[in-house]
Amino acid sequence: MASLELEGVTKNFADTKVIKGVDLKVADGEFVVFVGPSGCGKSTLLRMIAGLEQTSGGRIKIGERDVQALSPAERGIAMVFQSYALYPHMTVAKNLSFGLENLKLPKAEIDAKVREAARILAMEPYLERRPRELSGGQRQRVAIGRAIVRSPDVFLFDEPLSNLDAALRVQTRAEISRLHQRLKATMIYVTHDQVEAMTMADRIAVLNAGRVEQFGDPVTLFRRPANKFVATFIGSPRMNIYPGKLVAQSAGGISAEVPGFGVIDLPVAAGGLANGAEVEIGIRPQHLRLGGEGAKAQFRVDYAESIGTETYVYGKVDRAEPESVLHIPEHMNFEAGQMVAVTAPLEFIHVFAGADGVALAPLNPH
Repeated sequence: MASLELEGVTKNFADTKVIKGVDLKVADGEFVVFVGPSGCGKSTLLRMIAGLEQTSGGRIKIGERDVQALSPAERGIAMVFQSYALYPHMTVAKNLSFGLENLKLPKAEIDAKVREAARILAMEPYLERRPRELSGGQRQRVAIGRAIVRSPDVFLFDEPLSNLDAALRVQTRAEISRLHQRLKATMIYVTHDQVEAMTMADRIAVLNAGRVEQFGDPVTLFRRPANKFVATFIGSPRMNIYPGKLVAQSAGGISAEVPGFGVIDLPVAAGGLANGAEVEIGIRPQHLRLGGEGAKAQFRVDYAESIGTETYVYGKVDRAEPESVLHIPEHMNFEAGQMVAVTAPLEFIHVFAGADGVALAPLNPH
């Protein structure tokens, strides 16, 4: 296995800048997820690591090797695509062995690698079947097995679960996580699904318009987002955002006037902002609560969704835009038009400022 390093990597298509200077260091054996909305550049970045796209600038290193001039076959990588790309006329065993046969490896070595991959993925009973005789999840496991037999330095996954139904996605997600624990392999995984990113990654790179907005472990991204984009992308349902204005500041933090909440005293640094500056307040649905201490507001219910173990309530604070979501970790009944008192603990309120929505630093990080 090997580490991976990207230094100032850029990619242009004609006059369009798609990747705008990415710097990342992935440790040997680390599971890193690239996540972001469609068109943010995550798959393009993965294809450049694989050598399927040439960089316009910067450098890519796998281990101690600069791989810029190397072909995909020479980079020591194995890639698992969204489509399974299996040979339909070949058995599972032949699909696993075919690439190794092309490398002219000894038959005994090929057989050993195929058996080991089948054992790891619990595919031994299916080695003589053809892809049409397999479920979607089994086909994806064969595609992953084809990567395993190559013993690569780095595994690359390009949205491998997109073709699976919801239940299979959860199951295969767990299988890939267990595979990483077993192999201790360096893995780069691309997805648009932030739940996949949060549950699988050691660290997450959040991409937006060709840039890395933040790179860190899932808990840090959830608790300490660097800006409004990361805050609203990470977490489900997405963070509630309210407009506000800075009205006072002191050594203990700032005071912001927020429609529906009134003036809130918040333990964050002003970050050089002057009184009167516009800010935005972020409160996660999990932190907008019924009762308790904190910033208080009246919440008008539009509708609620209960799944038995939890309830999502949609409505507006003080009847004003934008729509808010309240998450309650139990079943509760609500009626449209009902007004309920809600609070948000001050330590869980985020403050964003400026055109880039940079998060103001908390004075007492939780």
